[in-house]
Amino acid sequence: MADTAMSGAGSTGGDDPLQRAIWRLRSRGCWTDAAALLTARTDDAGAAVQRTALLVERCLFTGVGWAEAEDALRTAEAVASDDDQRGAAACERGQLAYAATVLGVRDRSDEARSALGRAAALLSPSSRTRPLLDFRRGLVAEHLADSPQAARPAYRRAHTAAAAAGDTLLLSFTWRQLAGLALRDGELAEARHGFAESLRIREELGFLVGTAPALAALAEAEPEPEASRLRAEARRLFHLLGGIPTWLADHLHPSAAT
Repeated sequence: MADTAMSGAGSTGGDDPLQRAIWRLRSRGCWTDAAALLTARTDDAGAAVQRTALLVERCLFTGVGWAEAEDALRTAEAVASDDDQRGAAACERGQLAYAATVLGVRDRSDEARSALGRAAALLSPSSRTRPLLDFRRGLVAEHLADSPQAARPAYRRAHTAAAAAGDTLLLSFTWRQLAGLALRDGELAEARHGFAESLRIREELGFLVGTAPALAALAEAEPEPEASRLRAEARRLFHLLGGIPTWLADHLHPSAAT
């Protein structure tokens, strides 16, 4: 199961009190509460996309809330008034379809590819959504098409652009996916470095809901007894957050799934 990034609320909020409040809620898995802070601004295309992104991430982490995410997405699509806004909404449609497919809710792989392709056609090369789009196209290539050779350049483009833009949260996702490909190829040192960077960033940002997956991923590249220590810490956070992300249970000790 792939860890995934989102648009709109991908930072700690900076000096904006609203964005800081959204970040605090999102980072602890309170996506519904975070989205509620944007409910009154759904005629604003940027806010509508951000609200959608929060609810889509809730679907991916919890496996529930699909109808609410679809409603938010339709609103975002309706209020979009230029190509960049329409491209950002299409990127979220692709992500929602991807989430439904990888979680086994319904096969929407064709919709995921189509929506992300539409986003690519709409977004300018300089769009701030472009790095996220590249990352998500990498996810589709790796996890829906089983084509790591196509996923790697997409992840690298996203990684380079995220670094240039100072988007450290997206970097935590690109580090993790590139490390996963390295692990798949038997490159343990490279995998260990990438997973460790992903974990470091999430801990520094306080992205609590994404820390347990990062710990579990690093455990896959570490020898014993460090691997067991990392999994134990991942289990602790997993249970602290009420068993989210739900898909992580399969990657921890069997007791985490009971």
